[in-house]
Amino acid sequence: MRTTVTLADDVAAAIDDLRRQQAIGLSDAVNELIRRGLAAQPRRKPYVQKSYPMGAKIDLTNIGEAMEIAEGPDWR
Repeated sequence: MRTTVTLADDVAAAIDDLRRQQAIGLSDAVNELIRRGLAAQPRRKPYVQKSYPMGAKIDLTNIGEAMEIAEGPDWR
């Protein structure tokens, strides 16, 4: 993929340093630094919704039936 980006001075300096150290081209240096940055990101645990028993006296798996019990037959 080909694109144009504007680099901050410190990022350009890091790219130049890496290019000199490893004798690689600009694209290779940019890709390497991006890969390092992506690998360094901490992996977050997936969010898990906590649920608690509500002590409901009606079956809440059928919303239509639950609404009819709670609101009456004309709930719609």
